[in-house]
Amino acid sequence: MSKKDFKRYTVTAALPYANGPIHIGHIAGAYLPADTYVRYLRLKGEDVAFVCGSDEHGVAITIGAKKEGVSPKAFVDKYHELMKKAFQDFGISFDIYSRTSNKIHYETAQAFFKTIDAQNIFLEETSDQYFDEQEGIFLADRYIAGTCPNCGHTNAYGDQCEKCGTSLSPRQLINPRSTVSGNTPVLKPTKHWYFPLDKFEGWLKEWLLEGHKDDWKTNVYGQCRSWIEQGLQPRSITRDLEWGIPVPREDGKGKVLYVWFDAPIGYISATKELKGADWEKYWKDKDTRLIHFIGKDNIVFHCIIFPAMLKAEGSFILPDNVPANEFLNLEGDKISTSRNHAVWLHEYLQDFPGRRDELRYMLTSISPETKDADFTWKDYQQKVNSELVAILGNFVNRVMVLTWKFFEGKVPSAHELPNTNEKRKRILDLYNQAHTDLSKSVIDMAAALDDFRFREAQFHMMNLARVGNKFLADTEPWKLAKEDMEAVGCIMNYALTVVGNIAIACEPFLPDTAKNISAQLNQDLTAAAVKFWKEKTLVEPVVPGHVLSAASLLFKNVEDIEIEQQVEKLKKSKPSAMSTPVAENPVPPLKPTITFDDFAKLDIRIGTIKAAEKMEKSDKLLKLTVDSGVDVRTILSGIAKYYTAEEMVGKQVTFIANLAPRKMMGIESQGMILMAEDGDGKLRLLQPNEVVRPGSAVS
Repeated sequence: MSKKDFKRYTVTAALPYANGPIHIGHIAGAYLPADTYVRYLRLKGEDVAFVCGSDEHGVAITIGAKKEGVSPKAFVDKYHELMKKAFQDFGISFDIYSRTSNKIHYETAQAFFKTIDAQNIFLEETSDQYFDEQEGIFLADRYIAGTCPNCGHTNAYGDQCEKCGTSLSPRQLINPRSTVSGNTPVLKPTKHWYFPLDKFEGWLKEWLLEGHKDDWKTNVYGQCRSWIEQGLQPRSITRDLEWGIPVPREDGKGKVLYVWFDAPIGYISATKELKGADWEKYWKDKDTRLIHFIGKDNIVFHCIIFPAMLKAEGSFILPDNVPANEFLNLEGDKISTSRNHAVWLHEYLQDFPGRRDELRYMLTSISPETKDADFTWKDYQQKVNSELVAILGNFVNRVMVLTWKFFEGKVPSAHELPNTNEKRKRILDLYNQAHTDLSKSVIDMAAALDDFRFREAQFHMMNLARVGNKFLADTEPWKLAKEDMEAVGCIMNYALTVVGNIAIACEPFLPDTAKNISAQLNQDLTAAAVKFWKEKTLVEPVVPGHVLSAASLLFKNVEDIEIEQQVEKLKKSKPSAMSTPVAENPVPPLKPTITFDDFAKLDIRIGTIKAAEKMEKSDKLLKLTVDSGVDVRTILSGIAKYYTAEEMVGKQVTFIANLAPRKMMGIESQGMILMAEDGDGKLRLLQPNEVVRPGSAVS
């Protein structure tokens, strides 16, 4: 995190390409992390411009329009509106969602080009480029495929081989072919302008490799270092196309700005559209912090190419951080728009109306922050039912119901509880412990948000509810009500205070839930929220005597039938086995036959993970604290490559309870977590379909 104090923030989310709808991979990669961070900044009272818009130029648009039999403008209009509505319906809180076909963007991009061109920075070059004679178009790098000269992969693209990762140019491909028509392209001479990226290599090493070595994410920094150390080359910034922003030169007729050059300038033009005459403060003032949220496929453009463009123009600030995410997979397979293997955002919102916080929670909990992650519908069900329903929803509802039961819905007094007997002494001890734990969670949550660690931040947010549940369970106000209503009043006052703090803590992650809790508290928490987030401290959001609104459930269980329907939808969307060969994943051979008596010796139980931490000096082991229903025990499990410590907390697991203890790395492991190894070598937890009591036997 940057140590400098900033007056304002410009936060951008990657401009989605206007050739299809939005899916959950897009949301998890760039838009949800950006929205969470911006909501956090706004709650602190920061001045923020949150900008995005549709990326609407390039060869892919012209090809897509041709396939649909419409003009490029009609094509992008269709998908711009579809994406914009999906973002709005999901609650992504852009200050503006613009588009690169707007007049203001054309003017901004052309002015940017002219400023650099006036400094004689661009290179002019006439060269032979691949041309598809059937389609009558020059082919962009991504529309040329062939054999990689490095690894022999037969489907490498003209800019990169996705198998070995080698950066390529179209002329390096062996047996090139047009991906548009399938024909062999011919070479034709054409003049273009190039940005001399190689001349900025020394500056990039100093600014990026030295200046951001310690504060950028390792996955981002590593990719940038690899690109720079391979050596940078001039990149064409113009294309022979009719659809796009015309090159603003007399000798540039018939050519447009290459989409990679024009698209990031869309952030600037969108800010102009949003802020009018004040736009320069958000792009040219050194007291403004510029942050780009993107997916890993955009790292090079936002960390190397766009900063070099800004440096060449000369009057703009540079990105202070680019917290790019890796990719999200779906049910163990890559999300694929061509195969329709995706969860489309607009379809999710139709299938799960009023439940968008469920998806926000799920995607944040598995956010691919430093490595690819996998979304499964079973995990979705488990997280909603065992975490949102059983932990957060359960705590808030219990507090509201008990307050109505014992105090007719009025917030009880928070008077000091005299330490007059053992029960009261224990209540005070439990209060002090809860207060300490809650305060630490707030500090840790804010620190994680500042450092773009959203999975961890959400875990700490949920810990408020975990601590609240424990406080209620340990103090047992429903039992005390028979003998000490004064103590019950103090317990419930503090429990309501926790509920109020949860409502504030929820807002960046679960905005609908935050509103719901505030409505049940019948309280405006705006002022308290500013203090909570700016000072990173617990607040007192409830006033004694205040009348609450009626209690209602925050969440409902996801039923098996709902999950089955979604899984079936995915199965139907995939090509048939007749048309798509499926690679065989070998499974291990059967082991020798055993008797029933052998099996009966195993005591297999269901346990709940109460705490988890990564073992130092081990890439594989997690140290798990497991509630076995009989005791609380420590089990070491080699699953750290597949599950983080944060996401394990609260999960139910299957384990062998009577396995002889075994010492590993100085710690005694008291059992074995059971896993399934898939054909791809990935380990997956064996879990019950619904939450069961810890200690339940597997038979």
